[in-house]
Amino acid sequence: MAKIVSVSSCTVRVPLDNVTSFATRTVAARDYALVKIRTDDGVEGIGFCYGGSRAGHLVTLAVRELLGPLLVGHDPYQVEGLWQRMYQESLLQGRMGAVMRAISILDIALWDRNARAAKLPLYKYLGATHLGSVPAYTSGGYYLDGKTPDMLGEEMASYAALGFKAVKMKVGRLDPDAEEARIKAARKAIGPNVLLMLDANNAWTDLPTALRYMKRYEPYDPYWIEEPFGPDDIENHARLAERTKVIVATGEIEVGRWRFLDLLKARGAQILQTDACVCGGISEFRRIAATADSFGVTLCPHWFHDVHVHLVAAIPNCRFVEFFADDQVLNFRRLIDRQLQHKDGNLILPSEPGLGFDFDPKAIQRYAHEGWVEVR
Repeated sequence: MAKIVSVSSCTVRVPLDNVTSFATRTVAARDYALVKIRTDDGVEGIGFCYGGSRAGHLVTLAVRELLGPLLVGHDPYQVEGLWQRMYQESLLQGRMGAVMRAISILDIALWDRNARAAKLPLYKYLGATHLGSVPAYTSGGYYLDGKTPDMLGEEMASYAALGFKAVKMKVGRLDPDAEEARIKAARKAIGPNVLLMLDANNAWTDLPTALRYMKRYEPYDPYWIEEPFGPDDIENHARLAERTKVIVATGEIEVGRWRFLDLLKARGAQILQTDACVCGGISEFRRIAATADSFGVTLCPHWFHDVHVHLVAAIPNCRFVEFFADDQVLNFRRLIDRQLQHKDGNLILPSEPGLGFDFDPKAIQRYAHEGWVEVR
């Protein structure tokens, strides 16, 4: 029987090459929390999450002081039991946010470790639905100083030229006229047969404003509108879903099966964008996916294609992986030693055990905000 002997964690801060804006915020750097779980047979699993544009060490602190010590000495295959132990221990510190992200990355590291021990890629260890490759859409279209609608259109067209049949752009920062010009340019550039997703990043706080924008967006046949409101405003998500022909998608910063159940019952989203690095890890992601399946709802997980490629391959009601073609926004890509390959709009599934990559020690050293600390 294997036994967990150590849990190591660190925080890295990776500056963006270009300061980048969303509907309601601007980002100059990204903090990532990283963990490694090692067992007495020498097998090691890794986990990670986005800790925010600052104060990412809060996630790492939760790993070191609250959750990591609970795992040491336990069998790594007791994944569900350890998840429950961590969740119960952290009830007073928070059932979402940094603490749930800490649970998430430890849970991911356990699954990764166990798949590596079995010498199987994670998606096969979980039980594969897809083999070979999985569908993906390319994500981009951010706001940059000096970026014109024509430049946005060229960016979207470049993704379609790579073979991707779906692309996503940001919306919600500018006035309706300016936003319509951007979407019009994107649609013209990609043509009528490529899906165009719109991501509002919690841009709106009331239904009339959202409907005003959506009436300008609808003629360009968007596939979905993502995160139109704040994550706690389930009622307005549901009201918008009733009033627009565009699919409402949300859930990237939502946590736990109970919150997702409330969203599903309210019919606030037809597509969930559950993020395994946020919602409670792979264990909780699977529970959320099963619940969504009973409502006839699909999942298109948010961000971190390096972990979500495995979940889309393993879970029947997962449809698309969100893929970032470069390291400009998802600059986590700079911290690992292998990158996913793509062909004809699909991501090639890894053949290596576990997640299929490792942290790059030189990159971690370069960007370290807080160095590795080991709990034994």
